[in-house]
Amino acid sequence: GKTVEWCRMAARQGHADAQWRLGRCYGLGEGVEKNYEKAVEYYSKAAEQGQVKAQNNLAVCYINGSGVIKDPAKAVEWFRKAAEQGVAMAQYNLGVCYDRGNGVTKNAEEAVKWYRKAAEQGYAGAQYSLGDCYDRGNGVAENAEEAAKWYRKAAEQGYAKAQDSLGDCYYCGWGVAEDEEEAVKWYRKAAEQGYAGGQYSLGDCYYYGKGVEEDKRKAVNWYQKAAEQGYAGAQNDLGFCYKNGYGVEKNAAKAVEWYRKAAEQGEVHAQYNLGGCYENSIGGLTQNNDEALKWYKKAADQGHEEAKKAID
Repeated sequence: GKTVEWCRMAARQGHADAQWRLGRCYGLGEGVEKNYEKAVEYYSKAAEQGQVKAQNNLAVCYINGSGVIKDPAKAVEWFRKAAEQGVAMAQYNLGVCYDRGNGVTKNAEEAVKWYRKAAEQGYAGAQYSLGDCYDRGNGVAENAEEAAKWYRKAAEQGYAKAQDSLGDCYYCGWGVAEDEEEAVKWYRKAAEQGYAGGQYSLGDCYYYGKGVEEDKRKAVNWYQKAAEQGYAGAQNDLGFCYKNGYGVEKNAAKAVEWYRKAAEQGEVHAQYNLGGCYENSIGGLTQNNDEALKWYKKAADQGHEEAKKAID
């Protein structure tokens, strides 16, 4: 459209902002056909001129190998340029690189430093990550109160992962006073945004009647949503509900189907449960001790006590 034409003209004349905007149009396919190579071309022009948003965008291209050969070290170089000029997203991205050792030597303290800079600018992803660092004592002394504080800041901005983690804080009394109803409130916010972890946690609350009235049907409903997104814990629990007819009509074949999905992802309880299905020919499975043993062994290797007994 017109915007693209205007950007193109200004970009030709060397206007850095226009070059960045044009790169963005190509990157998102707005007003032009999506073309990552072209996006990189214009981001590079703008980045070389010191356009900080372009520097961050160019770094993202290098991290993902979009329109350019993947080069995490180069990404870090560009993230750093933008981060040092105060771009919150770049500060966060640089933190992630340090956290994962991507394109730079892994350094938890450096990760925390950059997360904090971005978090203090109100960047929700960084607020969550900083909370997580305090939660795990990663690059900073473990501090439940600080973890909850930063989770809350991100959660109040609608960041689903942080809403789920803040729910955990309330559920366990970690850095805040234990409050199951408050936990449910935050789990629900995350769940309603489609966040699988929140859906699973909310399902658990309904299953056990924690902070809400026990309702196995509602539990199954939330387990199902998380399970369909590939959340292994929810797949196992959904299988368990199908096997026993909790909140849903008993269906052993469906139980096996969900146990298998979770077990193949390494979920220890599902591995044990699937072993049991093979041993006792549940859900249409032919009795098969070799298969049963295989799954019991996988669970036992992860420290599952009942599975260890089943092998002996």
